[in-house]
Amino acid sequence: MKRKLYYLLFPLYLLAAVWVFYINGVFTGNLTSRSNLVINAVFLLAIGVIFQLSTMSFKRLNHCADELMWAADTMEKEHERTPGCLWEKYRERGDVFLDGALEEAFAGYQKRMAGKRGGAAACDIEEYINEELLDRVGMAHYNSAVSGTLTGLGILGTFLGLSMGLSSFDGNDIYTISDNVGPLLEGMKVAFHTSVYGIFFSLVFNFAYRGVMSDAYERLSRFLSVYREYVAPSAVSAGEGTRAMLVYQSNMAASLKTITDLLSGNAAEQTKGVERMVSQFADQLMQTFGTQTKQLGAMLAQACESQVRCAQDCRDLTETVRELQGVNGSVLRALENMQRQQEQFAVSLNAQQEKLSATCDALSGEISSQLYTLEQMRNSYEE
Repeated sequence: MKRKLYYLLFPLYLLAAVWVFYINGVFTGNLTSRSNLVINAVFLLAIGVIFQLSTMSFKRLNHCADELMWAADTMEKEHERTPGCLWEKYRERGDVFLDGALEEAFAGYQKRMAGKRGGAAACDIEEYINEELLDRVGMAHYNSAVSGTLTGLGILGTFLGLSMGLSSFDGNDIYTISDNVGPLLEGMKVAFHTSVYGIFFSLVFNFAYRGVMSDAYERLSRFLSVYREYVAPSAVSAGEGTRAMLVYQSNMAASLKTITDLLSGNAAEQTKGVERMVSQFADQLMQTFGTQTKQLGAMLAQACESQVRCAQDCRDLTETVRELQGVNGSVLRALENMQRQQEQFAVSLNAQQEKLSATCDALSGEISSQLYTLEQMRNSYEE
């Protein structure tokens, strides 16, 4: 499995150490150069420490990926037992993950979801549990630089060995050149040996690191897919929100129309009732007080006229509300047009995204080809 590829590092590391000690005569008792052995031992020790730190990060990453797979399997089993959205079970659930990083991220997601009102405000789980989280758990900032570090150690050993050999080489006298060839060759051994296992470990580690990260990303993708399908609460889309707003405005317009109709009918009835009351009251006053009540009758007549004007104002208000209803209809149509434009824009955006993805794939292939060509050129140069 890809997630276990880093186990190959230590057997290969052990074989390389045995090979270095063997060619330096440790096992045969024919030790030719202590400085050569010390330098190779120091370089192997540094590489071993690097591998140990990387192995610890790989174990944490695999544990985190296993937690994601376990959570996805659990969600699938719960959905089989109780079909439907499982969000109510996971809203405040605290035992979804045992890994500290995942538990903290999911708790933050639950806290944010608890503060949201309405499906349209819901956030995606990938904002909290994503590839960046796996990179942080797997120490991607460190492991991504290990391959280059190993190559750099090999190059450093090359120049160090050449420097040692040249420092002990004295070619002023043609008769003593043969005596200095030995130290020069010992320095060249250091140079070539460190270069060989430095570049070899760089290639092997890069292969193992990419395999571990690829497996973790695949497990994350499966968890996100299962969570969105079975657990994530359904979010109201922009189109549904627009339609809900249109229905609300239509209901408001109908309510206003009903109120104005009621006001118009009550005003007309009140006007007729007041006219009858004023007429009867004026007749009674005229019979009782005679001409003294004429002035009072005129005032009451003015009150009737005011009531009539009020009824007219109510009718004007009714017309205004009808016009407002027409304006609301225009707004509804404009919002529908806006919705259609948004859908067209979404289709166009998806097409652009597909083109961009294709371009990125092509560019990635070209870069991989260039890197392969560069590697071949470097190997040819070293040979």
